[in-house]
Amino acid sequence: MGQSDPDAIGTAVPFRVVIVRHEEGAAHMPYITTADGTEIYYTDQGEGQPIVLSHGWPLSSDAWQVELKVFADAGYRTIAHDRRGHGRSSKTYTGNDMTTYARDLSELIEHLDLHDVVLVGHSTGGGEVVRYAAQFANGRVAKVVTAGAVPPIMLKSDSNPEGTPIEAFDGIREGVLKDRSQFYQDLALPFYGGNRDNSGLSKGLIDDFWRQGMLVNLAAAYDCVKAFSETDQTEDLKAIDVPIFIAQGDDDQIVPIAAAAEKSIKLVKDGTLKVYPGASHGIWGAYQEELDKDILEFIKK
Repeated sequence: MGQSDPDAIGTAVPFRVVIVRHEEGAAHMPYITTADGTEIYYTDQGEGQPIVLSHGWPLSSDAWQVELKVFADAGYRTIAHDRRGHGRSSKTYTGNDMTTYARDLSELIEHLDLHDVVLVGHSTGGGEVVRYAAQFANGRVAKVVTAGAVPPIMLKSDSNPEGTPIEAFDGIREGVLKDRSQFYQDLALPFYGGNRDNSGLSKGLIDDFWRQGMLVNLAAAYDCVKAFSETDQTEDLKAIDVPIFIAQGDDDQIVPIAAAAEKSIKLVKDGTLKVYPGASHGIWGAYQEELDKDILEFIKK
């Protein structure tokens, strides 16, 4: 239909054609719908043994863009999803807790019928893959990798004196509620170590952290703070029966290494710990290059 066809203008026929095409295209979009009706977005690249990547808060699968290419180029089927409430997935008010996150991951893996899976989780995503491997795996998991992961538990207590005080997490919740846009810009600096001398952190990386953070709906962002800080995953770590590679930077300003990687390695049956000197919580730069090589080496073992 064009300007040369005035009789057709305003008729319903062309609009019906557009709608049908849209519906046909939607069937091929990379989403699954979970049992509770939540739409989970995912990206799926390459062929071979599957590597499934779970991102940190407040990011999305976009945080894994480098790994999606590097691992696919190395001969693996590489899959990353947006956690509920994050990225392009449903903006959820409910289910923003670690068990539901792991159940969503389970539904994705079963929908794609993946086996011999290598799970890779960063930060909150580390908690997600640990809970999935411990409680939902059903024999589908070959290996687990965590980086700057939140298990066993971040919150400081009498039994976890190395943890982070509740006031810090209350501050995160306050920042998200008050002015989340400015809060995410500010948080990017300690997240990537940009507050250290000569860090080399680019404005582009800060902008991308902010961009991904602004895609999280407020309820999901707020509730996820409790999920990543107060979920005790001690028993999950003990239950994992496959090899696990635990990575963390020793300058992680978000997840204290003494409460995380250094405790996790003592709880797992078959673990390898690698501490990256000077590395931040966020995965970027030289840390990212070394970590990605280490992950590929760990998978091949």
